[in-house]
Amino acid sequence: MPSTFGIVDLFAGPGGLGEGFSSLARDGHAPFRIGISVEKEASAHRTLTLRAFLREYRARHGVLPKEFIDFHAGLASEPDWSAVDAEAWQHAVGEARALELGTGPAATAIDGAIATLKAKYDDTILIGGPPCQAYSLVGRVRSRGKVGYVPEEDARHYLFREYIRVLDKLRPAAFVMENVKGMLSSTVESRLVFEMLMEDLSSLGTGRDHHYELRAIRVEDGKASLREATRPSDFIVRSEAFGVPQRRHRVIIVGIRSDLGTRAAYAEIAVSPGARTVNDVIGNMPSLRSGISRGLDDAKSWRCEVTDAARLLAGIYKGKDDRALREAFRYVSRRMQEASPEVRAASWLPDGYATSNDELLQWLERPGLRAIAQHETRGHMASDLGRYLFAAVFGNVHGYSPKAADFPLALSPDHRNWHSGAFNDRFRVQLADEASTTVTSHISKDGHYFIHPDPLQCRSLTVREAARLQTFPDDYLFLGNRTQQYVQVGNAVPPFLARQFGSLLYAALA
Repeated sequence: MPSTFGIVDLFAGPGGLGEGFSSLARDGHAPFRIGISVEKEASAHRTLTLRAFLREYRARHGVLPKEFIDFHAGLASEPDWSAVDAEAWQHAVGEARALELGTGPAATAIDGAIATLKAKYDDTILIGGPPCQAYSLVGRVRSRGKVGYVPEEDARHYLFREYIRVLDKLRPAAFVMENVKGMLSSTVESRLVFEMLMEDLSSLGTGRDHHYELRAIRVEDGKASLREATRPSDFIVRSEAFGVPQRRHRVIIVGIRSDLGTRAAYAEIAVSPGARTVNDVIGNMPSLRSGISRGLDDAKSWRCEVTDAARLLAGIYKGKDDRALREAFRYVSRRMQEASPEVRAASWLPDGYATSNDELLQWLERPGLRAIAQHETRGHMASDLGRYLFAAVFGNVHGYSPKAADFPLALSPDHRNWHSGAFNDRFRVQLADEASTTVTSHISKDGHYFIHPDPLQCRSLTVREAARLQTFPDDYLFLGNRTQQYVQVGNAVPPFLARQFGSLLYAALA
């Protein structure tokens, strides 16, 4: 019989890494089964638990429950999932745990799950990664701005040691640790965090039969393999190389238990082919208008605001060298009167939904759904609509997102340092014909870094559009309020990428 691996997923968030591994199938066999996934944030844990329930329900019945289809489509309130399938819900509650790693109760629960997994499966896999806020460049800048902040006292710097404690206890066949690139340069106590991490990982197995061989994932000639790293940057994985429509670069450390290292050295898989773009995954989504956060918010008022901004910008570029920009703004002004979107939310399925032969769209679009969920815009200040419009038009015309210096003075926000360079990327459009920039939790704040490429929509991305850029399938529902949903999406590992990690590990271990 094919091998089956039990998975321990730490710092799971809404479950992107686990979704990728658990979705893998080989000749009707699912080689990876999640035994326990751990997340402390309440809304992400709710999402994680619902997904665990749906996974188990589908394994039992072959389809998603009608109650979920209706809830997903907005046709019914959230049901009592235990009444839908008591055994599947009990399984989900046992799998998805709301625990704070690094505490005694979490250690007890995880150690109990480890004993169960070792008895149930052929071997195990550990996946996940500590919170990235302590390591990310943005997070470090914010932390330095806090009065009395002492890096050595920030517990987030040391949470990787809880991952290593579990690794030492579990002794899995392999592990996958994910984190931001900033981890390579973050320091604590005048030492690089990454150096401390590698020392701890290298020390595992001392005095035992087996240690862990640390590998980097390398992509060459359309194939991914596991190779020895010669420098820290070798551990950086570029998501776009795996067919993800996003330039998301993360540190991925793979450890293979030394008794399995020989086969792993020759493992390789074909990665998802071709560069994927923003338009590939959100280009067929229903068109929406943004809201107006202050003042009258209706389609007519919004259309007038955007039209006035387009006319103002066309006038600014009259007689200037950039004729293409002027004509583009004139075009938007005309089209706003003819075909501007009327609604802020839409759930209808695009034409040809779930019928594509494209690998990525087959992953995203799920048969049986009645609607697109969580495709609703937020409101923007009227003054920002002109900046969004300018960024989208500029991106379409010039093929790159404008910097602060590219904006006309009439659109300058009331920031004292607007032209100092500190706000150079304050407004960033996602280009339709390229992969997006990294989707981060900052998308929950104001949307300025995630402007939709279509000037006629003049808005930031919806939760569902961000989720598609992160390659979450359309039946993946994020629970909590909209801000919490954005945070969950931004903090996750793209499941389509994780699925290919799982495929590579299976080739290395099975």
